[in-house]
Amino acid sequence: MAEHFAEAVADAAALVAEVRQGRRKSIARLMSIAESITAGSKPAMAEVHRHTGRAHIIGLTGVPGSGKSTMCRVLTQRFRAMGRTVGIVAVDPSSPFSGGAILGDRIRMLDLAGDPGVFIRSMATRGALGGLARATLDVVDVLDVAGFDVVLIETVGVGQDEVDIVQAAHTVIVVSAPGLGDEIQAIKAGVLEIADIHVISKCDRPEANDTAANLRAMLRLGTLARGILSAWKVPVVATSAQRREGIEALVEAVDQHQQYLLQSGEHAIRHRRIIEMRILKAAEDIVRDRLLRENRPQLDALLDAAASGTIDPYTAARRLLQAEEG
Repeated sequence: MAEHFAEAVADAAALVAEVRQGRRKSIARLMSIAESITAGSKPAMAEVHRHTGRAHIIGLTGVPGSGKSTMCRVLTQRFRAMGRTVGIVAVDPSSPFSGGAILGDRIRMLDLAGDPGVFIRSMATRGALGGLARATLDVVDVLDVAGFDVVLIETVGVGQDEVDIVQAAHTVIVVSAPGLGDEIQAIKAGVLEIADIHVISKCDRPEANDTAANLRAMLRLGTLARGILSAWKVPVVATSAQRREGIEALVEAVDQHQQYLLQSGEHAIRHRRIIEMRILKAAEDIVRDRLLRENRPQLDALLDAAASGTIDPYTAARRLLQAEEG
């Protein structure tokens, strides 16, 4: 057993070394290992974690139809023009038939596929809530280790609770489009608070000025209501991907936010928050898997009792955990 584990660790170290050299086949292979979420992936991901911490991670979120994919593409093009390499993790909805990613985002980024300084990975949510897939941050780690300067995470699209991106990225960009009622959606989904930068896409539309004014007003009201004074003032940047307007201003805002994080010490705080979220998620997965694997008979009995109304789900959960501990 110990010999097998040592061999797995050695194989993982060799693969990660190839990834650090930028070998694209090795990058793709390591991402597949990360997505497998099996015991066999653990030595490789442990080795990956040892070499992370260089990339600036940017989250792109917003309601479906707001232009996240287009924004991701033009941002990448601008970063590349500045000489920066970019990794993209596009989280797509799962197919209801195969469970795989529908790959809509990747299709919209085909013009980036031939650039050696860009690596695109699409991931299926596979039922995970929060706008991210379970292995999203492991895949982000692989891109970080591979030496990409910027890693963009495009979420599946915010709903009422899909704000996990705030615990996954250094800089969170919320994209809103005129005429979609995004201002109200921002309040409902809680994304008003999570945004480090608000972006108005399709600013050539006549409603764009009203959307920008409404967002700025809500940001002022939110700050006053919470009584929070921050050194970072969340900007609202108007952009048009079609006309290539506002993209340089957006990149400048991203760079200014990164400088703020580093100079204020907020970067270390956010990094710790990301690690905390990952530890808790991993613990949840371990407990869930162990309960399903080792306590299936108890779970079935408690399920029958809860379905018949004999006990409530919370009591059933406590008894299941007690059975696992015993």
